Amino acid sequence: MQDKPAPYQGLEDRLILRDYLAADRTILANERTFLAYIRTALTLFVAGLSFVHLKIFSSPIVEAIGVIFILLGIATFFVGLVRYKRMQVLIREIKKKELGEGNAS
Repeated sequence: MQDKPAPYQGLEDRLILRDYLAADRTILANERTFLAYIRTALTLFVAGLSFVHLKIFSSPIVEAIGVIFILLGIATFFVGLVRYKRMQVLIREIKKKELGEGNAS
């Protein structure tokens, strides 16, 4: 039924429970950080839209602030995405290296 190999296959004799949990905590921390970037980006984007559509204090300055917030929200999302992907690749490389060393000895 299960076609995918276990993530720690080959290291069972060398790893203890603490090592498994540390690796899983690192993966979850990376995902949590990415979600924080998304929340921040959405907040900036919505605040920017609110400033742009604010009719009470309609002025070019308020609209400019709104546009800046929208652009900051978009930039924050992409910065978070790039950092998440970089860390994900780094985690994969570390796992491959550990698996390679586990099979060699």
